[in-house]
Amino acid sequence: MIEVKNLYKSFEEKEVLKGINTVFEDGKTNLIIGQSGSGKTVLMKNLVGLFEPTSGQILYDGRDFVQMSKQEKVMMRREMGMIFQAAALFDSLTVLENVMFPLDMFSSMTLRERERRAKDCLARVNLIGAESKYPGEISGGMQKRVAIARAIALNPKYLFCDEPNSGLDPKTSLVIDDLLHSITQEFNMTTIINTHDMNSVMGIGENIIFIYEGEKEWQGVSSEIMNSTNKRLTDFIFASDLLKEMREAVMGGKKSEK
Repeated sequence: MIEVKNLYKSFEEKEVLKGINTVFEDGKTNLIIGQSGSGKTVLMKNLVGLFEPTSGQILYDGRDFVQMSKQEKVMMRREMGMIFQAAALFDSLTVLENVMFPLDMFSSMTLRERERRAKDCLARVNLIGAESKYPGEISGGMQKRVAIARAIALNPKYLFCDEPNSGLDPKTSLVIDDLLHSITQEFNMTTIINTHDMNSVMGIGENIIFIYEGEKEWQGVSSEIMNSTNKRLTDFIFASDLLKEMREAVMGGKKSEK
């Protein structure tokens, strides 16, 4: 579990995060949502140590990441897996070599053990037979699955995903969502996903944090969104006509039941 307590982050005179308090739960897909410029990306970068908070605490199972020494943070990051928006694969390495990269860097396994672990991870994301291909030879959806395999290679306790469905078609996005959700449950990870994808919110949003202008405006689960009375949340979630119609249909059905 990750606890964020009274977290502030400023850049010179601009205050971006304003006293964030929230909990990201084990074994669940925790989603951070919000408009562009709301602070959700800054929040994630603070969580993984790419930014240093102005003040506040980030507790990993009770351990304060902010107060750790440089060496302690390096050790802490070995418990983290990361999936970047653009997959961030190494073009000069094969699929298998990309997945092996964190194992080569941080594990004490033999070469044969590292290869076996990488192949097991590729099998978990349904990429058997793609080991010898290069990133440029596979589709965007396959590249994201390679990125997921690489992220779980070290069996992390915490998985961070920055817009994992960016650039993917709706069908492939659903595949990635289902994969992230099932892996989270299987390994009992604390998974945090930064997303704009409303299909992800409604489909796998087990714990949703809505950030508005640097503050936590709302927190709950996807089933609560349809009935939310928070105007800022509903304006954000139901920006499309289709979702507005869905909400009106649900609310209309509840009124008729009465």
